[in-house]
Amino acid sequence: MTVTQSLISFIFTITLLVLTPGLDTALVLRTATVDGANRAFRAALGILTGCCVWGLAAALGLSAMLAASNIAFEILKWGGALYLAWVGSQLLLHPRAHFVAESQPRTFIADPFAKGAMQNLLNPKIGVFYISFLPQFIPHGVEAGPYILMLAALHVAICLVWFVALILMTHSLAPFMRNPSFVRIMDRVTGIVFVGFGLKLAFSRN
Repeated sequence: MTVTQSLISFIFTITLLVLTPGLDTALVLRTATVDGANRAFRAALGILTGCCVWGLAAALGLSAMLAASNIAFEILKWGGALYLAWVGSQLLLHPRAHFVAESQPRTFIADPFAKGAMQNLLNPKIGVFYISFLPQFIPHGVEAGPYILMLAALHVAICLVWFVALILMTHSLAPFMRNPSFVRIMDRVTGIVFVGFGLKLAFSRN
C-alpha cells in the first residue's frame, strides 16, 4: 500500500466513522441546541483536545512497541483485529433504533470545553481505537510514530469540519440525525467497514 492509497482509504473510512452519530456528536448537538453555538464550539474544542492527547499517546506507544519486537506486532495485530471485528459485528447485529442528543447525562462539569475534553480523556476506548485502527493504514517502510500522529491529526481535522457544520446547521440536521433509518443504516455500514478492516489486519504482516 502506497502513502496515497493509505491516505485515501483512511480519509474515506474515518469520515464515515465521524458521520456516524455517537457520544461526541451527541454532546456537540445537545450543547448547540440547549446552550448556543459559542458553548458548542467550546465543547467541540474540548473533544478535539482529548483526541489529540490520545493520538500522541498512541503514536509514541505504538512506535516504541512496534520497534521492540515482532511479538509486540503480533499481539497488537490480533488484539486490534478482534476489537474491530467485535465492534463491527455489534453494529451489524444490534444497530441502534434511535439517536437522542438530549440523552446526554448531566455532570458536575459546567465548562463545555472541560466537559468535552474529559469525556474523551477518561474514555479508554478512544485509546484502544487509535491503537487498533490506525496501524493498518501505515504503508510499508514508513516510520510508525510520525505517520500515526499525522493520521490522528487528520482525524481531528475531519472532526473539526463536521462539528462546525453540525453547529452551524443544528436545527436542520438534528431531525435528520434522529431519524431511526439513518442511524440504523450508518451503524450497519460502519459495522461492515470495521469487520472488513479487522479481517485485513488479521492477515497483515509486519
